[in-house]
Amino acid sequence: MSGAVMMELPLDQILRGDCIELMQTLPSGSIDCIFADPPYNLQLRGELRRPDDSVVDGVDDDWDKFSDLAEYDRFTRAWLGEARRLLRKDGTIWVIGSYHNIFRIGAILQDLGFWILNDVIWRKSNPMPNFRGRRFTNAHETLIWAARGADSRYRFNYQAMKALNDDVQMRSDWYLPLCTGSERLRNAHGLKLHPTQKPESLLHRVLVASTNVDDIILDPFAGTGTTTAMARRLRRRFIGIERHPDYAEAAIGRARRERPVPLDSVLTTPARRDAPRVPFGSLVERGLLPAGSMVYDRHQRVSATVAPDGTLVSGTQRGSIHKLGAILTNAPSCNGWTFWHLMREGQMVPLDTLRSEILSQDAGADATP
Repeated sequence: MSGAVMMELPLDQILRGDCIELMQTLPSGSIDCIFADPPYNLQLRGELRRPDDSVVDGVDDDWDKFSDLAEYDRFTRAWLGEARRLLRKDGTIWVIGSYHNIFRIGAILQDLGFWILNDVIWRKSNPMPNFRGRRFTNAHETLIWAARGADSRYRFNYQAMKALNDDVQMRSDWYLPLCTGSERLRNAHGLKLHPTQKPESLLHRVLVASTNVDDIILDPFAGTGTTTAMARRLRRRFIGIERHPDYAEAAIGRARRERPVPLDSVLTTPARRDAPRVPFGSLVERGLLPAGSMVYDRHQRVSATVAPDGTLVSGTQRGSIHKLGAILTNAPSCNGWTFWHLMREGQMVPLDTLRSEILSQDAGADATP
């Protein structure tokens, strides 16, 4: 920790200074999610300048200066080590990069004990052309999404991602445009303020996928504040770190101008595993499905009788709702809550409906003074 003095969490602020030094002042286990867009390591690759010696996308030598790969790796290991310390046990990190740096970052992430969940390809609908004409147009960047460790019960808002994608499961290739038009921040001369400003659509998707209302988001390379602005819009708490004074000023102004969306529009349905567990036996004990009741598959091809101990019996076979369903369908596994149905008022109703009713009743009881 280099003798750093711990500070209280500076929520909803953009901190000006070195990311590693400032991360060292934050308390361990205090962050729910990190989004990081670190330096791309372009200078060492000799790819900062075009053939006419003009600067690529406004990137200058000071923005991405490392003496050699060893120094870049030490820097990466240092800030990622702090990131892991700051994350809560079930927290996650997103790191975005290009072929210049993302593979080195991925290796260091794994060395430090992070558990990689996905690599996501951001496929740009309007990429910059390759000016030399010596390679393919570089039309994508890679995001690595990782949990703090293999035992993390990380958040993934599956239903929200499915809804964003016209009720189809979201894939790991995202087709989104570069930051353009009025969204692109510019300086007094009309030039791009930041060379790699990320589009709001990208951060919107990241935050909706992996965080919830009031979660604390850290961006150690805040730039002009896309992450912090989207966090404020989506009613997340945020901490941004940026060393460049112009970028930090822009990020602060952006966050102040952003208006949070209505609270009821951003509440996320809890993941199934986050909901309180309801054993099937509870349905039997509480009389919602008494012993002796019959249950069926959706097409009524197989049936079983509910036993007093919460197992199901079909002929000579007996087992849990999951085990018996798998046996009768000759399947390796079965979700008994959705496989088995009961007849209610002439309609086939899945057992999962009864589980939802118990959760609703218990929630109502908890809310009663």
